[in-house]
Amino acid sequence: MNAQELRDKTPDQLRDELANLKKEAFNLRFQQATGQIENTARMRTVRRDAARVLTVLNEKAAAAAAEA
Repeated sequence: MNAQELRDKTPDQLRDELANLKKEAFNLRFQQATGQIENTARMRTVRRDAARVLTVLNEKAAAAAAEA
């Protein structure tokens, strides 16, 4: 997922995506704690994707505030 794909989405879609990423990160943490995780790099990817979504949400909020 790249930032341009995220910028094309609406804020509601971004919030849904963020919720999904947080759930996945939660599940990955549990898998790691129990020793069941197979792809440890996925944790880093999910964390960075969540940060990207938050960044785009903040950009959209700042743009909306500037227009008002």
